Order: sequence, then C-alpha cells, then structure tokens
Amino acid sequence: MFGAIGGFITFIIIAVIILFVLSTCIRVVPQAQALVVERLGAYLGTYSVGIHFLVPFIDRVAKKVNLKEQVEDFPPQPVITKDNVTMQIDTVVFFYITDPKLYAYGVERPLLAIENLTATTLRNIIGDLELDETLTRETINAKMQESLDIATDPWGIKVTRVELKNIIPPAAIQEAMEKQMKAERERRESILRAEGEKKSMVLVAEGHKESAVLNAEGEKEAAILAAEAEKEKKIREAEGQAEAIRSVQKATADGIRFIKEAGADNAVLQLKSLEAFQAA
Repeated sequence: MFGAIGGFITFIIIAVIILFVLSTCIRVVPQAQALVVERLGAYLGTYSVGIHFLVPFIDRVAKKVNLKEQVEDFPPQPVITKDNVTMQIDTVVFFYITDPKLYAYGVERPLLAIENLTATTLRNIIGDLELDETLTRETINAKMQESLDIATDPWGIKVTRVELKNIIPPAAIQEAMEKQMKAERERRESILRAEGEKKSMVLVAEGHKESAVLNAEGEKEAAILAAEAEKEKKIREAEGQAEAIRSVQKATADGIRFIKEAGADNAVLQLKSLEAFQAA
C-alpha cells in the first residue's frame, strides 16, 4: 500500500516537473518585441511575434529586445567652445533597434555606449563652434543625429533624433547675455516709441493740412456763391431797368399815337418824341 502511495507521489512530482519544463519551453512573443535565442551557447535565431518552442536544456533566451522607439535623457555634459567657454549641455536621444542580433552581440551595455558616444560627439561638435554659434540648435542636432546614427549602425540601433535639452553657459556669460538682451529690448522699445511719436506727429500734420484744405475749399465755395449772387443781382437790376425803359417807351409811343389820332400837327409830334427821348 505504501509503495503504491509513494509511486503515485513520484508520478505527481515527475508530472509537475515535466509541465514546468514544457511551460519554460513555450514562449509567446508579443508585438514590438523579439527574443534572441541561443542553442548550446551559440546564436540560433531571432524569434519575432508569435508562439515558439524551445528545446529543453539546450535552447535558451539570451536577450529580450524591445523594438519600440526609445528615449534616453542623458545628464548634462561639460563642453568647451572654440572660444574657450565652458558650458553644460544635456541631450535627449531618440532611437529604436533594427537588428536584435547586433544589439545583443554588438556592444556590451548599449545604452551606456550611446551615452558615452553622445558625450564625445557633442564635445567634438561644440569644440568647432564659437559661443554664439552654439545657440543654433538645429545645426547641432542634425550633426549629432548623423554622427550617432553612423556610429550605432553596427550595434543594430537606428538614431532618429537628437535634441539639445538645455544649454547652460557660465554665470558670468549668462549675466552678460541677460544684460545684452535687456539692452536690446530697451533699444526696440525706444525705436517703437519714436516710431509712435513720429506717426502721431504725421497724423496731426495731416489733420492740420486737411483742415486747411477744407477751410480753403469752404472759402472758395463761399466766394463763388457770393460772386454768383452779385452777378445774379446785377442781371436782375439790368433786366429791371430794361423793362422800365421798355415800359416808358411803350407808354410814350402810345401817347404819341393817341395824339396823332386826335389830329395834332407834326411840330407837336416831334416835341413829344423829343420829350420822350429825353425822359428815357
């Protein structure tokens, strides 16, 4: 009886061990990951997404590789410019792994290698630039990305972007730059104030000019209206006088006609004509 119980327990233990071994031999690789597998210490292959089986006690996973794009923020590094100014610059590197095999076997501690390579490359680039030129980050970023991408290619790493996060100059240089910026702001403010005053004076002068033009035009129109009124007055007076003369002459002619019809002689008619002419 005890032998049967011991055999059953042994069977259970063996079954558990077999299940454990089988579970370790079955590997499911998720998305954006890869497994570098070795057989008896030698590289066997790279397992991508899906389910895979390993040979017990012979195959092993040498490295689990993340294929997503990664970001590493490296601490500030002291660099010296061409004009002997020491500053602190920290960088941010964006990269992803293109070849898991090269990443696993290409270099020991790849992230540390990228950090050291970033520091040395940054020193070389900044060493060829003067202080003012280091403020153009786009140029430095492009040079850093190109250099790091070429250097990390044998490690199965693709560097996509490099950004200078902070550029910290010495305190004296920073104070001088702040004073320069303050002076520049004050200069711009003075220019803007002068331009504003100039525009204001121009607007005032244009207002005076327009006012004078309007006054002159008003006086001109008033004079024209006065002249036209005087002309109209004289025309009316002349027409009145002409009308009066015509009325007098008509009345005289009518009187002469009446006298003539009454039988007056020529002497009387000539006298009346002369009186009418003198009266006109």
